[in-house]
Amino acid sequence: MKKWLMLFLVAGLLLYGCSNEETENTSRSPKKPETVEEKETVARPVELQVLAQDLRIPWAINKTNDTFYISEREGAVVKVENGKQTRQEVVFEKPLANAPEAGFLGFILAPDFHETGKAFGYYTYQDQGQFNRIIELTIEGNQWREAKLLLDKIPSGNIHHGGRLALGPDGKLYATAGDAAEAELAQDLNHLNGKILRLNQDGTVPNDNPFENSYVYSYGHRNPQGLVWAEDGTMYASEHGPNAHDEINIIESGKNYGWPVIVGDDKQAEMESPLFHSGTTTWAPSGMAISDGKLYVATLRGNAVREFNLETKETKEAVSGLGRIRDVLLEGDQLYFVSNNTDGRGIPQENDDKLYQISLSSLGE
Repeated sequence: MKKWLMLFLVAGLLLYGCSNEETENTSRSPKKPETVEEKETVARPVELQVLAQDLRIPWAINKTNDTFYISEREGAVVKVENGKQTRQEVVFEKPLANAPEAGFLGFILAPDFHETGKAFGYYTYQDQGQFNRIIELTIEGNQWREAKLLLDKIPSGNIHHGGRLALGPDGKLYATAGDAAEAELAQDLNHLNGKILRLNQDGTVPNDNPFENSYVYSYGHRNPQGLVWAEDGTMYASEHGPNAHDEINIIESGKNYGWPVIVGDDKQAEMESPLFHSGTTTWAPSGMAISDGKLYVATLRGNAVREFNLETKETKEAVSGLGRIRDVLLEGDQLYFVSNNTDGRGIPQENDDKLYQISLSSLGE
């Protein structure tokens, strides 16, 4: 990549060691790569702006006009407007789970948010067991409230909750559900775990879903955490692999993405291999955005916003040196992303976590 043609700020960062989320071992896992702790010095351009700070395990970014709404895993939404931050309470019907990776995860504003104050949320809860549910939320003043249950009792384990919500170009609500650390469930169409789910916005099953009377859109996933669509309608997802072999996939209706039967370059009939995978390194990819034939993916263990060129099939770090990155959002030339160093697996810097902004043009080629 060409050097940024600007002044640089230099920051030191310790890269983080293994974690359950990104490197949890399974019997199907490839050989675990040697883990080393490195110290990396990176350069950051002065064009990088901090729009919000002191966030508490932020998870999903929304932007409408010039206002941001960011979900926090502990159960709040932070509104960022005109340089001011307001933490808005979210009132859930069930108590949030405190398992690793759990809590208030996916959050997306409804298309008619300005008229209705409506959004959609995904959270992990405790009630005679641990489950995930998808809900409709409404806002009154500075408080969000669970208004309607859309899908309940997605089984949840200690890790691998999935949790990403996205509205597709077809107007349907998509959700990623992890395998709850029970790998075999990803291949079982009678379970919602290890799947990408597709719902009508009222919580009903779309008539054109690939499996009759089922929310399942695709299966064979381990812990998918990112969804995005290209302008031509192609759907992409990011997924955490076992120890390594994290994946970027093209998602098609009814397809089987192989977990736990195949990983990496493995191939088997009726199973899809990834478009990209991390090999023996770990990205722990999360939120995604797309522009001009390039995917921009937040990576947790990778400590970067990573760029994937869909034409050349090359990948590189676009932004690094800020620790764990959970979600990204693109609007025109502007890339927004949130760090996730307060999630118990990072090393928080002063005033972490933060919402950042940078122009794509400043990243060079």
